[in-house]
Amino acid sequence: MKRLLDIEFHKFRYSKSSKVLTIIYLAIVILLMLTGMIRIELNGFNGSFSDLGIFNFPLIWHVSTYFTSFLKIFIAIVIVSLTANEYTNRTLKQNLIDGLSKKELILSKFYFACSLAFLTTIIVFLASLTLGLIYSDFNEASIIFSQMGYLGAFFLGHLVFFCFCLFAGILVKRSAFALGFVAVWWIFEGVLNLIARGVDQLYDTHIYDWLLHLLPLNAMSNLIKEPITKIDLISSAMNQIDIKGLNFTYDIEWVDILSVCIWSALLIYWSYALLKRRDL
Repeated sequence: MKRLLDIEFHKFRYSKSSKVLTIIYLAIVILLMLTGMIRIELNGFNGSFSDLGIFNFPLIWHVSTYFTSFLKIFIAIVIVSLTANEYTNRTLKQNLIDGLSKKELILSKFYFACSLAFLTTIIVFLASLTLGLIYSDFNEASIIFSQMGYLGAFFLGHLVFFCFCLFAGILVKRSAFALGFVAVWWIFEGVLNLIARGVDQLYDTHIYDWLLHLLPLNAMSNLIKEPITKIDLISSAMNQIDIKGLNFTYDIEWVDILSVCIWSALLIYWSYALLKRRDL
């Protein structure tokens, strides 16, 4: 495993675009840490974001993982770019000549995706912990380390997305087209969601509820639900409005965890199957 990871990180070290994207990711995470000083005026409230309580433990674990999850596209581009460049630079073929099997090639990329997902999770953990220790009104250990399941969901969401991008890179062989494939699939799932919602309203079915858990990007997005309505100011503002039929849930559902794990395994297997059939 260490040998395979060394190979992938060696390729990463010599990719300027990958390092630039990684620096951008880290820079945005650092900028997000500074949002606590931004002052806002809303619904009679005048203060900074930190005064809203969004950096309080344990809410910060939910808030930070939800919003930083949108940044994973930067790391996904790194995976797609490195994978596609291997076809262009013929390094895949050279690796086979040097003694690696196609199974080891896929495993090396899977280990690399796992490592990136783990490292981004650690970065978000450290950033959130730092913000919480600075701004949170609660500093008891039992409160600080509660609801950390969102970090696990964050890791799994990144892993399945990275596996999806790896599959796209191997399938299409060109980074731009591979990212286009990911975008088209995202639109495809969105269209299916709209159709399912329409069918549910017409025939009183629950197709959308199933699609929300079965499709890969849906399940990935549904792992961590929006935390905005948990903020006291937003919650109190919504309570002043007579809204019926709304029921907010924030729990991480086991069906989504199972779904993204199965999809990660399938995407890696399909990537291996594609690589195995091709003459590199």
